[in-house]
Amino acid sequence: MLKQAVYTPFSPRSCRPAGWLKRQLEIQAAGLNGHLDQMWPDIQNSRWIGGEKEGWERVPYWLDGFIPLAWLLGDEGMQARARRYVEAILEGQQEDGWICPCSEKEREGYDLWALFLICKVLVVYQDCTGDPRIEEAVYRALRQLQSHLDSRTLHNWGAARWFECLIPLFWLYERRPEEWMLDLAFQLEIQGFDYERLFEYWRFERPYEKGRWSFVSHVVNLAMCLKYSALYARLTSRDGNAEAKRMIRLLLRDHGMAVGHFTGDECLSGSGPLQGSELCSVVEAMYSYEILFQLTGDPEWADRLEELAYNALPAATTPDMWAHQYDQMTNQIECSVFPEEEKPFRTNSGEAHLFGLEPHFGCCTANFGQGWPKLALSALLKKEGGFGIGAIAPCSAEGSVEGTAVRLELQTEYPFEDGYTLIVSPERPVELELDLRIPGKALSAALDGRPVSGPVFRLCRLFAKETRLEVRFHFAPEWVSRPSGMVCVKRGVLLYALGLEAEETRLEYVRDGVERKFPYCDYEFRPVSSWNYAFAGTELEFHRGRIGKFPFDPDCPPVWLTAQMVPVPWRRTGGCCAEYPDSLEPLGQPEEKRLIPYGCTCLRMTEMPLIADPREL
Repeated sequence: MLKQAVYTPFSPRSCRPAGWLKRQLEIQAAGLNGHLDQMWPDIQNSRWIGGEKEGWERVPYWLDGFIPLAWLLGDEGMQARARRYVEAILEGQQEDGWICPCSEKEREGYDLWALFLICKVLVVYQDCTGDPRIEEAVYRALRQLQSHLDSRTLHNWGAARWFECLIPLFWLYERRPEEWMLDLAFQLEIQGFDYERLFEYWRFERPYEKGRWSFVSHVVNLAMCLKYSALYARLTSRDGNAEAKRMIRLLLRDHGMAVGHFTGDECLSGSGPLQGSELCSVVEAMYSYEILFQLTGDPEWADRLEELAYNALPAATTPDMWAHQYDQMTNQIECSVFPEEEKPFRTNSGEAHLFGLEPHFGCCTANFGQGWPKLALSALLKKEGGFGIGAIAPCSAEGSVEGTAVRLELQTEYPFEDGYTLIVSPERPVELELDLRIPGKALSAALDGRPVSGPVFRLCRLFAKETRLEVRFHFAPEWVSRPSGMVCVKRGVLLYALGLEAEETRLEYVRDGVERKFPYCDYEFRPVSSWNYAFAGTELEFHRGRIGKFPFDPDCPPVWLTAQMVPVPWRRTGGCCAEYPDSLEPLGQPEEKRLIPYGCTCLRMTEMPLIADPREL
């Protein structure tokens, strides 16, 4: 038997985004992710649908976000496009259950990571549609996988990501339990990477030398593996939550970023503000935190999910989501191609931080679309006898408890608002248990004006009619010391940065048969405002505006802070600033500067020195 999860998500059929979150999903649908099947050869002409292009991870990656996006928005045109791919995948499944697009001869060397991924995608599709064929297709694919592994072993990405197969495998076991499925879970663990030992004998206090690439130090593998222990613990007596916490603490201790993620460009790269982190690792860490919160109920994972979703994810795309970065940098003063000898990245190319169609490599192009839809499905959650709140975001859902239909509506502008309203509308009187989440950064919280304690306040009561629950919390700006010796500023879940005005250059060209053409071209951004500042004093003032056309808009941020700052000598080499100023000698008088949410920035300074007010020197 599998241990039960604390929470389970609603189906996209019964969950609807609202407010700014719906707008963000609409922007995604109107941008790059919503059009890849119409202009990117690896999706448009993939072997998964009978074409000649890539027949491995890119179509599954894309569908993993595109399918829930289409159903969350109720967009029939997008749904029809998704069905075309799923139909081709089902029709391509072989008699023996093999489902990936390769010949019998190619199976021997085929990396099974794509098999794990496509089975996950089919589960997502079934959740959206209820298609009765999916269960049998996944059953046959996984049964064939067991046979395949009897005479072969996992290798490469399949070995590094073996635990991802547990997601469709456990989904299947809960629907039609058979003993061979548990044997397959054991088989996967035995053949896959041993992450428990990797973290027990931790060898990554410092990053590898520049140029060295490794599966075991790869940032996306490590972002994914955060959930492995909790997933496999469903079969064992191990404390998967404790293991996951040990893993994230080591990663953040040695490679942590101000944004709450860990570096990896492309492998673990230390904690400096110039090191990047791959967008794939952001969305995969988000997914790990979603799974961890659902399995364990530990609110730490919801806090970590929000930190990435509301900072690192939007920072890695343009506001209209037509372009994305492969690597994002904490202090990012320019996005133009680095000369090879000047790039700060350890293994990635000098174009990895450009905003574009597929800077450096196309995996993030296909994969980044899962971020926002899966976040929407992680807000309102089901639990035994009631419901819970995971990520705080505007949405609604319809469920039932003891045969009584209940509609939930989460009204909020969080993270740009310090609270939310939960509207509970039962069909008839019913006893409910509600887990009301309080962000970990909240200094205090109140329910309907009465103080409550967090991080989860459990409310058990009879709901006889529509009821509004008003949850408010109090945040204050905080100074956070960084390993660089500099500081950054946070308020609640949001990280703040000095946003830089930028001059945009569009790059339209063809490379390796792939066209970049506006709006899906590449973009360079160069600063046209000063960036060489230090904080001059500790006073910070919070301001609230309104959410504009784009929720994460550098020109119209919903919230901001003002601070006294002073220019200091700070060297620049090409498109990159030095890690630390040449000195803290002020070059002028203090100025009031605006700090905006990190997620609203393309160019920014985030980690900066804190010095005394120069008028007092």
